[in-house]
Amino acid sequence: MADKAKKIGSITHYYSKLGVGIIKLDNKLKVGDKVRIEGNSSDFEQTVSQIQFDHEDIDSGKKGQEVGIKVKNKVREGDKVFLVE
Repeated sequence: MADKAKKIGSITHYYSKLGVGIIKLDNKLKVGDKVRIEGNSSDFEQTVSQIQFDHEDIDSGKKGQEVGIKVKNKVREGDKVFLVE
């Protein structure tokens, strides 16, 4: 994990057909942020290109929200999501 990475949430669900991970946010997340997803068999970084809440595109998610983001690799429930600076 990068020294400057800050935990911003955890994966609560993964939709394999859509390639979308649902993140329960502990902190804010916005489109354009670079995130790192880590778990038992997940470990990758990507830039957030789209965030959805209640099937609507939003620019940013806030603490306590569960939002969906398109992920480039499979993620699993319980994977940690970090903001990479």
